[in-house]
Amino acid sequence: MNIYISNLSYSLNDNDLKTLFEEYGEVTSAKIIMDHMTGRSRGFGFVEMPDKDAATKAIRELHEAEYDGKVITVNEAKPREDRPKSNFGGGDRGGSRGGNGGGFNSDRKPKRW
Repeated sequence: MNIYISNLSYSLNDNDLKTLFEEYGEVTSAKIIMDHMTGRSRGFGFVEMPDKDAATKAIRELHEAEYDGKVITVNEAKPREDRPKSNFGGGDRGGSRGGNGGGFNSDRKPKRW
């Protein structure tokens, strides 16, 4: 089963991810996705586990768990063809949008944490 993990700490590497999931069973591969331009982690990755029961247990126990200071999201990975197609890039955007807009949500007040 292929597992998708997001909100990973940028300091983690493939081996850290593999070690985390090996607690639940055999891991055939673990890969953190890197930004090709910067060489830095993009904060998500994939783990492949051959035993579906072990993978399901890992997903159940690690989803929303804290790992390396961040609460991670763990789900079964969706095949590329099952994901909705994005509309980024290409296509005609239509006519003028006007001016003096000030940018996206310029009238919103910043959130204070």
